[in-house]
Amino acid sequence: MKSHKLLLLAVACTWAMGAAAQWQWIDKDGRKVFSDRPPPQEIPEKNILKQPGGPLAARPATTAAAPADAAKAASAPAAAAAPRAAASAAVTGKDKELEAKKAQAEAAEAAKKKAEEDKIAKAKAENCTRARAAKASFATGRPMTQTNAQGERIFLDEAGRAAEVKRIDSIIAADCAR
Repeated sequence: MKSHKLLLLAVACTWAMGAAAQWQWIDKDGRKVFSDRPPPQEIPEKNILKQPGGPLAARPATTAAAPADAAKAASAPAAAAAPRAAASAAVTGKDKELEAKKAQAEAAEAAKKKAEEDKIAKAKAENCTRARAAKASFATGRPMTQTNAQGERIFLDEAGRAAEVKRIDSIIAADCAR
């Protein structure tokens, strides 16, 4: 029973140490951010509230260097740059899983976009067919009727016919492009 309590105490201490290894900073929008990773380089030092290992010290270098940091990195000794390059080159199993999930999500997004484009193309084709049929009806010269806002059927005069033909022509121009 005593060893059970001791094990429980050890687990609790381990969790507490994990919670202590957190970064805290205020982002550009004024919100407090908690993370297990260092803040982006654009966050000023004065906005960093807490970092792992106690009082504020210099932030570790990131793998994606800004153009201004590139000149500094070029002047750094090759011995210091070698471990960083080796660490960034190593790919873990979790990274592979993340890349696979990312590729799958991108493929799903591309399929969704293609389906949406196909739907739009089908709607344009239907609009084109209807507009051409309407233009053919107007070309016969027969009297045409429309329903006004009050729900009454009215015959189109020459000005109304011209306006409707112009509207149909614009639909044909937009949806029947080949």
